[in-house]
Parts: sequence; C-alpha cells; structure tokens
Amino acid sequence: MISNFFSQSKPINFVVVSFLLLTVFVLTKHFNLEIDLSLFFISKQIVLFGVCLFSVFVFDFLVNKNNLTKKNSYRILLFVLFFAILPETILNSKTLLANLFVLFAIRRIISVRTKKDVKKKLFDASFWITLAACLHFWTLLFFALIIAALIVYVIVDIKNWLIPITGFATVMIIVLSYLILTQQDFTEVFNMELIQVSFDFSPLNSKRIIIGSTLIFSFGLWSMFYYLKNLKSKTKSLRPSYTLIIVAVIIGLLIIVLSPVKNGGEFIFMFAPLSIIITNYFEVTSEKWFKETLLWVLLLTPLAILLL
Repeated sequence: MISNFFSQSKPINFVVVSFLLLTVFVLTKHFNLEIDLSLFFISKQIVLFGVCLFSVFVFDFLVNKNNLTKKNSYRILLFVLFFAILPETILNSKTLLANLFVLFAIRRIISVRTKKDVKKKLFDASFWITLAACLHFWTLLFFALIIAALIVYVIVDIKNWLIPITGFATVMIIVLSYLILTQQDFTEVFNMELIQVSFDFSPLNSKRIIIGSTLIFSFGLWSMFYYLKNLKSKTKSLRPSYTLIIVAVIIGLLIIVLSPVKNGGEFIFMFAPLSIIITNYFEVTSEKWFKETLLWVLLLTPLAILLL
C-alpha cells in the first residue's frame, strides 16, 4: 500500500520520490517544449531539474528541522505530486528559482522560534525574499510572513523589526551596482510594469489547470479544517510555527490572484505549505482506506490529465 510505504522516512523513499520527479520533469518538457538537443539546452534542463530536486530536499529539511510533521515521507511525495498535477510550474524557470529562494526564507523565518541568532535569521529571510522578488515581484508579499513571525514569536526588540529593511536594501544595492557596472538604464529595469496586477483569470481556463488546481485546493481545504481543529493540541512552543504555515498559504493564494501573468506557474508558491497541511491530515486520520484513496487519486490524476 502506498500509504504504508511513505509512512516512514527512509532513503528508499527519497530515491522513489526523486525518480518520480525526474519522470514528471522529463515528460513535462517532452510534451510542452520543442526539444533542441544542443549542449546549452541539455545543460539548462539539468540545472533546472537540480533546482527542482534541491527544492524538495530544502523543503524536507525545513519541515523536519522544525517538527512541522512527524517522521514520514508524505510531505515530499505530495510536494512532487503537485508538480505532476500542475506541470506548468516546471515550465517557468524564474518561478522555480524564486520558489527555492522562498523556501530558504521560510526555513529561516520558522527557525526564529529558537530565539537564537534572530537578527541573522531575519536578515537572511529578507535577503532571500528580495532575491525571489527579482524573479517574481509579488513574492515580496512573503515579507508579511516575517512580520507574522515577529508577532507570533513575540519578538519585541525594535531593532529586530528593522533588520528586514537592511536585507532588502542589501539586495537592492547589489542590483544597482550591477546595473551601474553594466551601464544599463535604471528606468528600463525599475518601472511600473513591475507592480502590475491582473485579475484576468482567462489564461488559466484550460482543462489541465482547472482540474489540477481544483483537486489541490479541494484536498487543501479539507485538510485545513482538520489542521485548524488540531492546532490547539500542538505544544505551546510549536503552535506559532504551525500558524505561520497558514499565513504562508494565504500569501501563496494572494500571489496567484495578483500575478499579472497567469500561466499556472504561480501556483508553485502554495505547494510547500499545502504539503505540510495535507500531511498533518494524513497523520491524524484513522481511516486508512480514505488516505490510500486520496494518494491514489493524486497519483493517477497526472496520467488522466495527460490524456486530455
């Protein structure tokens, strides 16, 4: 049974998930891109797959390090299955890299709970979020997650509240220095197009995206009910971290709504928090047949979508 196999965290689980990700990556590129077997194309795809795979390991590390789920492989399986269900997320290299930077930031934000090296963690988080924003502007909304962390972890020192500004400024100084050295026009890089908002969802009007997003949101909403219900049962030290995951879901949803270019790639920013929430549901549900059914639905949906 799939649920039993992934109920533990073993090296074989990582091997299986990595192979599944490779299969999804290759098939997505094969069906959606004109393959040019040049050295540049192959090298680029290897790097992009490396970003995808590294994102999985970074995600698993941040969850495991902060005890956001129990010791199992459901979280990484769900994370990869979301790529399979919405393969558009693999096609955009900028959002792939931006999501990796966001995962770096979330890891540092949640680790603030230890109250150790708080200033360094806040600086790192703001630095990574600003880097992500250089690739996808609306990831700047994850600065709200830093503010939420300062509130739920009761960080009252005003100096800590100013640290994220220095992280943002550092990236901006680096970018401006690069533009000066390369003699590029500032007005062409920093213009109002950066902060465009679009509420036109017609680009998402395809069977594949509709079915995939509906499935993910349905499972996420169902699991969220149990996640909120069991939030009070968490230890006092861990409860703020679980609350931040809810904030991250809301931010991911806002990015989908506000993004000026809607091609399905923007859904990637919800994969990590939703994987955590659904994994928590898998851990508390006593109905093994239902959990098994949900996993089979998630596994078979990408195959069904390919036939559309």
